[in-house]
Amino acid sequence: MGQSPGTIAESQGVDPLRLVRAFDRSVAALIGEREEAGHWTGRLSSSALSTATAVVALSLANRRLGADHQARIQRGLEWLATYVNADGGWGDTVASRSNLSTTVLVWAAFGSVPGADSRYRDLVRQAESWIVSHAGGTAPSVLAPAIIRRYGKDRTFSVPILTLCALSGRLGAGRDAWRHVIPLPFELAAFPATWFAALKLPVVSYALPALIAIGQVRFHCSPPRNPVSRVMRSLVIERTLRVLESVQPPNGGFLEATPLTSFVTMSLIGAGNGGHPVAQRGLGFLCDSQRPDGSWPIDTNLATWLTTLAVNALPHTALQPEERSKIFEWLLAQQYRVRHAYTQAAPGGWAWTNLPGGVPDADDTAGALLALAGMTDVAVEQRARALEAATIGVRWLLDLQNRDGGLPTFCRGWGTLPFDRSSTDITAHTIRAWLAWKPQLPHTLQSELDEAMARAYEFLRVRQGADGRWTPLWFGNEAEQREENPVYGTCRVLRALIELPEPRFAGVGSLIESGVRWLAGCQTKDGGFGGAPGLKASVEETALAVEVMGYYLEILSEGRGQLADRIEEQWSKGILWLLRRVETGEWRTESPIGFYFAKLWYFERLYPQIFTVGALRARTQFVQLSAGSAGSVPPVEATSASRTPRI
Repeated sequence: MGQSPGTIAESQGVDPLRLVRAFDRSVAALIGEREEAGHWTGRLSSSALSTATAVVALSLANRRLGADHQARIQRGLEWLATYVNADGGWGDTVASRSNLSTTVLVWAAFGSVPGADSRYRDLVRQAESWIVSHAGGTAPSVLAPAIIRRYGKDRTFSVPILTLCALSGRLGAGRDAWRHVIPLPFELAAFPATWFAALKLPVVSYALPALIAIGQVRFHCSPPRNPVSRVMRSLVIERTLRVLESVQPPNGGFLEATPLTSFVTMSLIGAGNGGHPVAQRGLGFLCDSQRPDGSWPIDTNLATWLTTLAVNALPHTALQPEERSKIFEWLLAQQYRVRHAYTQAAPGGWAWTNLPGGVPDADDTAGALLALAGMTDVAVEQRARALEAATIGVRWLLDLQNRDGGLPTFCRGWGTLPFDRSSTDITAHTIRAWLAWKPQLPHTLQSELDEAMARAYEFLRVRQGADGRWTPLWFGNEAEQREENPVYGTCRVLRALIELPEPRFAGVGSLIESGVRWLAGCQTKDGGFGGAPGLKASVEETALAVEVMGYYLEILSEGRGQLADRIEEQWSKGILWLLRRVETGEWRTESPIGFYFAKLWYFERLYPQIFTVGALRARTQFVQLSAGSAGSVPPVEATSASRTPRI
């Protein structure tokens, strides 16, 4: 028989009172991060990539439209000059290693501003040296293939980078510069949106604005020599511009993303359409999005995503009923109740932000459903509204499920390009959301969920690596060989599998044990976890691993065996790693583990805080009880899985 969690925690050097105090402190800090309206907004990292693209768009507006954005441009260049890496290149965040895409974009940004090459001569030369050492040269014939190789068949980001380089003069002058830019079939946007998946667009679903604008500037600057093709494509320019205008949010920011909005805006200006309302609104968004220090973030905010993560990490009683009610109403208000103009998504989903540039997606919908399911103390009338919203949300996710059983991000059936394919992290998140609401749904819908969850489970089973890992889509690690983050993916999948009952999900126990064994092998000597074995530990990755280990230990039967004893020991080491950082304040240190489309990195100020609260919550309740300190913090609720030992 195993020891009680509290006894084992003490034997491994985890003082229960110390654990409770750290939990208390982290919960209070996270609650203190809320906005006045009651939700969380956070702060995304400033981005050299975003700053470079915005500078080019504003500089082009100055040169082609007679605008006056010089002060903003200069602040942007100064920020870029301040945050250059020691090797002469730039990464996506101030904590990121230099990469080819961002360094080329920053180099092009200095080239786009008259006189900047001279004023920042040493900086530009260092950037050129970095590019030469990593791409083989700065000549267009060398640089363009290097950029294309980085992204393979996906043109979502390689073509925009080359377009920016052409517009800034880094690929040469006149028509010759554009022979290095792959044409995009903007005319396909004239077809009905329901045809897009079948048309096999060379960009992912969310990049339709870039397809239109970048395709048009390439056509404008280097029209095809075939007269028939030239005439036919000319005939759909106005029509596709109307499509572009129809999907632009009122604040001008496509997806609330500075890079995408910048690429669209500069392309329209370069094609002679700088006076078009889309370009003007895009310029307005860029001006409004610049931070006081001169930089731009990768996106405006992740308010809805962060709020659902925070609610799901906090113990139920950490917030007063009126505070939970406020968050409840805010979350309900974020659900889309009409068809989305951008992706044509049906009503029922949630986006990552409360701002108009958001697009409903599976991960945020699952997170919102979980958060609403946990708010059981709201008024009866609110619960009825939550059930109605959840029914629509559950149906939205069901309709999104791909043939392979997995869940994509935005659109069903778009194919295998990055961020359109099914993913393990989103599929696992969806399973948890379905489980949370299933008992309250009509029997017919419950039957559909049973079938959908069986297919989703099979997707996860097949996608498990031979060594036990799962690889996610929306998170990575720059130091990992393939820039993947299997620790994040494995933790998210295990969290879902732990809630699945046997024997209905046959073999789930062996999947869990295989995943836990692999995860155990990722712990560093000092007790932390990185994104994969042998990588430097971060707060985010350590917290996720410690959290899922805690839930794993809760579901074990009394005859636990050697693996359980090993995980108990590693959980204790991981907890101590986190406790030291909570006590010193290091637990707030962010790491760039976020993937924001097409290999763009970001970090978010609240990720380490939210993940730490979730990790400390996972077993604090048990340590509290064994130490006789249950009054120190609000009791943490056990999950349904934790009440059913089965391994």
